[in-house]
Parts: sequence; C-alpha cells; structure tokens
Amino acid sequence: MANRDLILGQNRNIGIGQGQSLVLGHSHSLGLGQSHDLELGQGHDMDLGQGHHDHEIGLGHPHDDHELGLGNSENQDEEDHHHHHHHDYMNENEISVDQKPGHDDVDPDLVLSSQNHDFSLSDNNQLVVGENHELDENLELAVDSSHELGIDHHGEMVMVSTPVQARALSAELTYQLTVGQEFPDVKSCRRALRDMAIALHFEMQTIKSDKTRFTAKCSSEGCPWRVHAAKLPGVPTFTIRTIHESHSCGGINHLGHQQASVQWVASSVEQRLRENPNCKPKEILEEIHRVHGITLSYKQAWRGKERIMATMRGSFEEGYRLLPQYCEQVKRTNPGSIASVYGSPADNCFQRLFISFQASIYGFLNACRPLLGLDRTYLKSKYLGTLLLATGFDGDGALFPLAFGIVDEENDENWMWFLCELHNLLETNTENMPRLTILSDRQKGIVEGVEQNFPTAFHGFCMRHLSESFRKEFSNTMLVNYLWEAAQALTVIEFEAKILEIEEISQDAAYWIRRIPPRLWATAYFEGQRFGHLTANIVESLNSWIAEASGLPIIQMMECIRRQLMTWFNERRETSMQWTSILVPTAERRVAEALELARTYQVLRANEAEFEVISHEGNNIVDIRNRCCLCRGWQLYGLPCAHAVAALLSCRQNVHRFTESCFTVATYRKTYSQTIHPIPDKSLWRELSDGDPNVDKAALDVIINPPKSLRPPGRPRKRRVRAEDRGRVKRVVHCSRCNQTGHFRTTCAAPI
Repeated sequence: MANRDLILGQNRNIGIGQGQSLVLGHSHSLGLGQSHDLELGQGHDMDLGQGHHDHEIGLGHPHDDHELGLGNSENQDEEDHHHHHHHDYMNENEISVDQKPGHDDVDPDLVLSSQNHDFSLSDNNQLVVGENHELDENLELAVDSSHELGIDHHGEMVMVSTPVQARALSAELTYQLTVGQEFPDVKSCRRALRDMAIALHFEMQTIKSDKTRFTAKCSSEGCPWRVHAAKLPGVPTFTIRTIHESHSCGGINHLGHQQASVQWVASSVEQRLRENPNCKPKEILEEIHRVHGITLSYKQAWRGKERIMATMRGSFEEGYRLLPQYCEQVKRTNPGSIASVYGSPADNCFQRLFISFQASIYGFLNACRPLLGLDRTYLKSKYLGTLLLATGFDGDGALFPLAFGIVDEENDENWMWFLCELHNLLETNTENMPRLTILSDRQKGIVEGVEQNFPTAFHGFCMRHLSESFRKEFSNTMLVNYLWEAAQALTVIEFEAKILEIEEISQDAAYWIRRIPPRLWATAYFEGQRFGHLTANIVESLNSWIAEASGLPIIQMMECIRRQLMTWFNERRETSMQWTSILVPTAERRVAEALELARTYQVLRANEAEFEVISHEGNNIVDIRNRCCLCRGWQLYGLPCAHAVAALLSCRQNVHRFTESCFTVATYRKTYSQTIHPIPDKSLWRELSDGDPNVDKAALDVIINPPKSLRPPGRPRKRRVRAEDRGRVKRVVHCSRCNQTGHFRTTCAAPI
C-alpha cells in the first residue's frame, strides 16, 4: 500500500457509510483510555469521546474509489474522489484506501506507523496498544506504511507487516490530466505525460507518436490506464481526447524508471547547473533520488550534465571553428600578445595553438627570475590533445605562467614547435635575452628543442620527474629521501656523502643514480642558477583549476586560463601595494634567518672585499665584491647566506643592497604592473573585428576543423610513462628459491 497516516485523537467520531459494516458483537466498545470509548451505535456509527461529530470516516459505494479520511467535513463529494484518485497525500488528518476496480468490498487494512507492536481487542473488547506503542498527549495514534490493521476470524484487530517501496513524496496535484487539456505541441504533451509518470511512480509505454497523434498506456500488463492526445486542425496545439485515469497495477516496484531519460535528467537539473556548473554527477544523482524517488546510473547523470553544459558553453566542434576569431580577439583586446592557430594543410584539422599574453611577456622579461619550467597535462575533452606550459617564477617564488600551447598530441615535433614559438617570443621582446635555466623531464623532443632554440641555456632535470621514476623502481621511502638530500646538497662533498649512504642501503639504487649525470639534476654540480627550485612543479601547483579546465571545449578552456591569470595579476598587484618592506616576504624571512645565525659567527677581514667567517660548522671565505661564498649559498639562491650577512654586517653594509633585484618589492610590483584584459562574448566578435583595421580579415574566414583524435573507449590510463623510462632496460630480478632470473620466489614454478 502507499504511505498512509491514521490519527485518532480526542473528539473524533467514525462513521461507516452505506453498505459497509464493522461487526464486533453486541454492546462492545473500543477504548482508548478513560472517557474515550469507541461505541457502535444503531446507525453503524462508531463514536469516540463525548459524542462530538467533528470528524468522520466515510466508505462509499463498492465500486467507487474509496477513501478513509479524518477530514473537516462529513462527506466527500464525487469531484473530490476523482481529484484524489492517484494515491493522493492528503493533509495530516486524512488517509486514503485505494479500491481497485472490480472489487466489491473495501479493503479493511489500514497502514500503521508503529513497528512490531500489537494492536488488538482485549478480553473485554477494548482496543489496546502494545507495551512499546504509545499514544501522544492528544490521544493520537500515528500509523505508517510498515504495517496494516486487520480483523482476524476471532474478531480481533491485529497488525500485519506489509513491505512497501520507499520513495520520495511528490506533489501529485501538479500532474493531474483532464480531457480537453491543451499543450503547445507534441513535445510538450509527451514531456507532461513523462513527468506525470515519474511523479506518480508508474511506467508508460508509447503506442503511437507522430505529428498528429500520441497514444500511451501503462506498461504493467492488464492495467487499464491509457491516454490519447491529438493535434488540433490548423495549429500545432495538442489536446487530450480521452484518458482512463484508473490504475490497477499499484505502480512500479523498483527504484528505476523507463521515462527517466538523459533529456529528462538534463531538464531536471538545468537550473542547478546554471547556478553551479561545477555540480558533480554524483550530486545530481543524490538530488534526483531525494526529489523524485528514483535511482539512475552515473552515466545517465553525466550525460545529462554534458547536454546542459553543451548548451551553456557551446559544442567542442564550435570551439575549434571559432579559434581564428578568438586569436584575433586576444590580440585586439591585449595588444602585444601572441595568439596563433595552425591547422593541417590537407583538411584544416586542428594541430596547434600558441597563446602568450603581453602582460605575462612583460612581467617575465622585466621582473621574473631567469628560470623556466616546461611541463604538460593531458586534456580530457572530447578530442583529447595535450596542453604544453612554459612557466616562470616571480620574486616571491610563485608560479608565473608565460605561454600555453595546445597540440593534437604530444610528440617530439610538437615540442620542437612550442620551443621555437617560445624563443621567438623572447627574442622579439628583448635585445639581451637572459641566459635561462630550464627545468623539464628532459625527454628527447624537449632536449633537442632546447638545444636548437636556447643553445646557451642551462637545461636540468625537474626533480619531481626524476624522483617519481626512482620511487617506481625501488619503492623505498628512505632511498627517495636520500636522493632529494643529495639533490639539495650545495657542495660536492655533501653530495658524495649522500650517495654513499644510498650505496650502503642498495648498490642497485646507487648505480641507477650514477647513470644520470649529476650536472643535470644535483645542485652541487648544476652550472646554472636555480634559485633553490629543484622542481618546475607546474601541473601539481595549477591542478586545482587546470584539471577542471582540461575537460572544456578549447576556447572555454583558454578563457578559464585567461580569467585565472587576470585574477592572479590583479590580486598580487593589490597585495604587493600593502607591503612596506624592501624585499618580498619570502626573501625577508630568509634574510632574517641568516641574520640570526650571523650574530654567532666570528668574522676576520682580509681586505675591502674578502672575509673569513668562522662558525661551529667550519670556516668559509666570502667575497662581497663578486657576491660569492665558499658554501655556494649566495650564488645559488641570489640572497646573501649567513656567512655573507656576517661579513656585510662587520663592514656596516646594507644587506638588502646585496640581493638580486628580482627579490625587491619594487621589482615584484613591476612583474604584475600590466593588465590582462577581458575578452568580449563570442556573439560580438564578428562585429568588433569588422570595425578594427588592425584585425586580419583573412584569418577570420579560416575554418578549423576538430582534430581526428577522439577519446578512446575504456578508462584512461592514470599514470603516463616517464620519459626517462622509455627504452630503458629494466632491472634484472632473481628468484631466491631457484636462483634463476626473470621472476620472484612468490611466482616460482620450478620443481625442487
């Protein structure tokens, strides 16, 4: 039975309608406490309390849709019966009992809300409630769908358990259909019927659906429910011609629903997605279950969200088609920026996109450290592809994205193209391009591209890539920690000491490390200036918003990146205006720590520039003219080390004057002094381009087709193969059981 509530409170009387009787014997009464007798009068009335007739229950004719209600009037007219036919949830004092067509007697079962409690007639024919079933202070008894109230052959009222499908309640009054009801078109008609079927928990089967007719019936075999709608002549309006509203099936007995299509999911959550586009499919599933009481698959929720998002953000195909116009808008709104798109000569399918904003170019060349990190992240959109990134570091150590490239696939040729574009960007904007330090995973395409385009640059390993490969090979946390300590060692002596510690634990690990030239990764041997950066750490640092953008259409993704950069520039610019120090916060803290240590050192002066600094760690020689110290900390980090600070203090020099200019607040403000400007909505691009003489009109007519690389079936691989692992012979393993190579003891099958 559907969920029903029965409440018997004070001053209630119960009347039995025509043709219905409840026989309990002569002069028997049911009691609910003192002064609350339930009596059977001559007129088949059962009175509760002092004889008041405030509420009654009426049972109609045998073939009517019967209701058992404690309403505010004695009678329910025929219109109300028709209105509440489909399991209506009445107000808190009502309960309905559905009578299936063809049944002559009213079902006497009433649904009770107590669980596993007795509700029976005692020896003196009084109504009693079990020890764990209590009435409230108003002598009301609440009942639910877990039990039914019946009268057995002994004349006792007993509780019978009945399994009921748990569902969310629906506002059914919204989904009532009547003959003559009109809809704008056949789609609206079908949509209304689908919504009604879902709300009332029955499934509908379409018999006929064309431009002029629509006929459907209940999917349950034998159920008489049926509806027929037809088109009015001369207009697209549809109207309901006939409808049989009675159901004999009792609704569906599972939590799914045939009519809950992807389009229905999309229309159900459209408003929520417009308010919060980041809503996850799992949250959509939970909301649909809570509101409609049905359970869908994750794929349905995901496809429904994708359908709505496509209408909001545009299709993936449109994104590629509008790329030439987008590039022109980038250059029009941000003069000095570089934005170019390339398609295949054969079919004009997308191959490459390169974008760098003028504000980023100016900030990198005039204020950032001469250090670049190269990395990539794989796109999750419909046509896949790879996002290539070139990122600098500002004076405070934060990432400073310089250039972005999107390619159809990652290969040596595309890396060579990206680095060539990067070289042209830097060479065009400065006559004295700084000698860069570049960090990457040093795969073949990147190494060749750096050598060809930046021949004077120092190219080192990003330690994140190197340590991940090392961890994968040896799975030993202690060895990985020693590897990082070796990479951070400032002197060759400290480096070799760490390598010996690794060798004591595993000679294979030490051999693996020594195969990679230390000048490519170890600070002690590296010839360039890393400023303390061992990793580029680009993707991990940007992952919070890059991961979300990587699944969007290409223009939407680039707009997400542009908005993030625009926000960063503004926030960092405003934050730096509040600083009152000479150096940026991270540099100030480092200098303050050096000052604390320097006060404990003894300084001996050799001449106007050379000093000997004595500490408990040993003696170090400092040359303040060449800004170097024997510990190499000053040269490598660009900030005076503790030994240098001690020497500077001894000759009363200002420590802040001996730091690299990129660490000053004045230079930091210059980093973000330029603005990344917004780009208008795509609906205005053509109009704005036509009125601008600087826009390349020929480029606007180029049509870029989507790339041929579609997302492959199946779950994507989570971890990519590292560049340094490609083509390398794996470590030979030995079995301790049979002493053979190629397998372990646990998989050994050799006979002993």
